[in-house]
Amino acid sequence: MGTKLIIDTDPGVDDAFALALATQSEDVDLLGVTTVFGNVPLSHTTANARRLLQLFGRDDVPVAAGAARPLVYDNAKPAGFVHGEDGLSGHAGTLPEAKRPLDERGAVRLLVDLLEAADEPVTIAPIGPLTNIALLLAAHPDIREKIGRIVVMGGGVTKGNSTTAAEFNIWSDPEAARRVLVDEDIPTVLVPLDITHQCSVDTDWLGKLAASGPLGAALEALTPTYVEHYTPILGLPGMVMHDAVAVAEAIRPGILDIESYPVDVECGFGPARGATLVDRRRLRSTDPQAVPGRTIDVALTTDVDAFREFVLGRIIGGR
Repeated sequence: MGTKLIIDTDPGVDDAFALALATQSEDVDLLGVTTVFGNVPLSHTTANARRLLQLFGRDDVPVAAGAARPLVYDNAKPAGFVHGEDGLSGHAGTLPEAKRPLDERGAVRLLVDLLEAADEPVTIAPIGPLTNIALLLAAHPDIREKIGRIVVMGGGVTKGNSTTAAEFNIWSDPEAARRVLVDEDIPTVLVPLDITHQCSVDTDWLGKLAASGPLGAALEALTPTYVEHYTPILGLPGMVMHDAVAVAEAIRPGILDIESYPVDVECGFGPARGATLVDRRRLRSTDPQAVPGRTIDVALTTDVDAFREFVLGRIIGGR
């Protein structure tokens, strides 16, 4: 049954769209969801993930809570001013109560169990800070062979959003991000701000979603605070579906245009902390020590109109 997928998430409005995309796609076998601190504290991200899965009719999917803080330096700050203090524009309480209990194994144990049980390589889509995935790979190095690829929403080639240099997910735990993006050898795709902003949607697109039926209307109802935040950034009423862009690539490889570059993560304490350093020089040094990080795939462009139609069609119709 299509792509075997695990999503690691910190819902978040854009995470809600990512979960909708995965759960409504008929060619996706969503094995599990793990939660992490990020857009809002862990208690909220976990409750939101469970309620969203209930909304999407997928209470068969286990949810386990993971890291409540970064690996080393606990200086991350929630983004309630972007997503609302509950992570969903103040409307989390309008979602149905989750019927499936929270999985008591915790995020890392659930990840291990799901990967070990899989009969083919699994795609992991981390769309929040990378703390859980770094912990998994540090504590269970042999599990790498069960991971087909990791599709990460994070980073920025030309800009940041939390700071001038750093994107929120990477900035929230740079040490974890460096472990996953640089220190491992698992096939990895980085989906940065540069491509997610291209794939923004306007309120006409959101109106089509809302008019599609109860699920679409409930999803669109979660967006007001998020749209309010992004409207002056985009210059028109709309929003950026960051995490849904990464999940789209996870479930349909090649929907984004990929190029391979050496990537590193800045873990110092200056103004560039959390920056993703993507080496796009035409002529690089022949000295391997002068080339940062390791070479991974980076998504930079796509057919934007086709992408928007793909996401809308999947959420509305599943195909």
